Amino acid sequence: MIDSNITIKDEFWKRYIDLIKTEMIPFQWNVLHDQEDIKIDKERDDANIPSEKSHAIENFRIAAGRSEGHHYGWLFQDSDVYKWLESAANVYKITKDDQLKQMMDEVIELIQDAQEDDGYLSTFYQIDAPQLKFRKLFESHELYCAGHLIEAAVAHYRATDDDRLIEVVKKYVDCIQAHFGPEEVKINGADGHQEIELALVKLYEVTNDESYLKLSEWFLEVRGQDPNFYRKQMEENIELGLDNRAPIMINNVYHQSHKPVTEQTEAVGHAVRLVYMAAAMADVAYYTKNDKLFKAAKRIWKNIVKKRMYITGGVGSTVHGEAFTFDFDLPNDTMYCETCAAIGLMFFAKAMMKNEVDAEYAHVMERALHNSVISGMALDGKHFFYVNPLEVNPEASQKDPGKSHVKSTRPSWFGCACCPPNIARTLTSLEKYLYSEKEDTLYVNLFMDHSGKISFNNQEVELEQMVSFEDEGSLELSVDAPKAFTLGIRIPTWASNLSIKQDGSEVDFEVAYGYAMIPVNEKIVLTLSFDVSVLMHQAHPKVRDDLGKVALQRGPFVYCMEETDNESDLHLMRLKNHICSEKVSDSVLGSHVALKAQGEKRVIDEEWENVLYRTYKEPVYEEKDLTFIPYHLWANRSVGEMMVWVAKK
Repeated sequence: MIDSNITIKDEFWKRYIDLIKTEMIPFQWNVLHDQEDIKIDKERDDANIPSEKSHAIENFRIAAGRSEGHHYGWLFQDSDVYKWLESAANVYKITKDDQLKQMMDEVIELIQDAQEDDGYLSTFYQIDAPQLKFRKLFESHELYCAGHLIEAAVAHYRATDDDRLIEVVKKYVDCIQAHFGPEEVKINGADGHQEIELALVKLYEVTNDESYLKLSEWFLEVRGQDPNFYRKQMEENIELGLDNRAPIMINNVYHQSHKPVTEQTEAVGHAVRLVYMAAAMADVAYYTKNDKLFKAAKRIWKNIVKKRMYITGGVGSTVHGEAFTFDFDLPNDTMYCETCAAIGLMFFAKAMMKNEVDAEYAHVMERALHNSVISGMALDGKHFFYVNPLEVNPEASQKDPGKSHVKSTRPSWFGCACCPPNIARTLTSLEKYLYSEKEDTLYVNLFMDHSGKISFNNQEVELEQMVSFEDEGSLELSVDAPKAFTLGIRIPTWASNLSIKQDGSEVDFEVAYGYAMIPVNEKIVLTLSFDVSVLMHQAHPKVRDDLGKVALQRGPFVYCMEETDNESDLHLMRLKNHICSEKVSDSVLGSHVALKAQGEKRVIDEEWENVLYRTYKEPVYEEKDLTFIPYHLWANRSVGEMMVWVAKK
């Protein structure tokens, strides 16, 4: 595994990192403490969604005996605190801010106080349902929360060298190992929401304790071995008088527990759970050389990126179960594309790159990051999308119950608040996604200004990138290493006419697996130049919603039309051929590259005034200049329509 000490200097990404540091982390701290005067939105119309407050910190105080009361919020409310702690640790690693350390210390001490003597820690069950600990795994999220606690502990340890939280999670994992396993007296099943499987690998990476890796592998392999496991647990609880709730239907496909993971061939069920599971499969396969796990993960990967992924890198086609549906079912205005799912797809891509070299993994990781991930946060750092649609009509969002999840503006917080802290922890750890290694080759996967050192191939390599996408594309890459190795530079799908020079002279290079392969045996400075053209994409003909439409992309950014720039009724507009890019500066959006295009808008003539249907007449169009902005910037200026896929003349 690559160990890096890299500082992100890129103006684009520092804007987000600084927002998280100065706005988002303090804002989330106040929300978690119920001290922020905000309206908490439900992510969709559902009376069962708790939305009065977060109460997450108070839940820990009650569990620790510092306060009295009942648990409030989702069963997994603890994870909001853990993800906040992880992102705070990532920022502390950069800033060494004393106030941030004090805030983290306060949370860690609270977690220590709340943990039970046997290591157990899940505030809902500690406060209100101790008789059901580990007995409602289809919905309890106990191990899901444990996974996020582990990841927070690892991040905190890497940032501070303080192992207090590592000791907490070791104690908790001891508790889990005492309750779960193949033995007859133990629980022979896994959590309904995959997450601990990912986290245990990270704990193994910092402790070298192989029991954590084996436990992760076991949780993966036990899933789906008994498709009736969750139902049996539920029925036994009722028979024993531990739970008075009537039995409910359990959808095994939703949990990816309908068959063993090594037999699964397509992306099904809850999208976040699926990509977290598949990422863990790839991670575990790398360390254990479990070829069956890797092959299954690869089948799932191919199904996603070839048949079930949006052009923005979003995944999850339906609000019902926040789930995948079937091949080529990619509706634009009812889909889900949860921010957490795009982040999970990045995890999946990163894990796959450990196992094999293929630029497709980095292409997809880049697509998700530059579009569906950062669209999840407003430019003020205090408003967020749970769902990232590709087409929005505000009236439909307000009046159509089937589109209540499709917001036309970012809320401040959610009843289910998994996405905001997930964004924070991801964008404050971007250095983890820049490079990968295989044997004696270091692969450059993402492009952003940074400098620092990487421990790779038993040597320390010093690296610096300076990148520009705004005019003609360029990348200056400085490399200083004591020993010879091969550098693989990803060739982006959006770049053309790539040229690589060293000291002004052209460098001949071979292309392998989508990377330009350059031998390095001393300190060198490489200069890459390439064209960044506007690309016009079309979808597979079986994607019904996009037939006859195109989507625009420039560099890694997908573009969209907003009502703010183009008037209402975006569905009446169609694109002609002439498209040009233009650097613009906006008081809200800041400096960015917009696309200007010639188009047409269909004329609604007077005959339609009192007519819903009529015999066909050839439609009339009028000339219309169209403006497109990067998709991640939409919904920052005003409430209005938005559209990614536009009709093509």
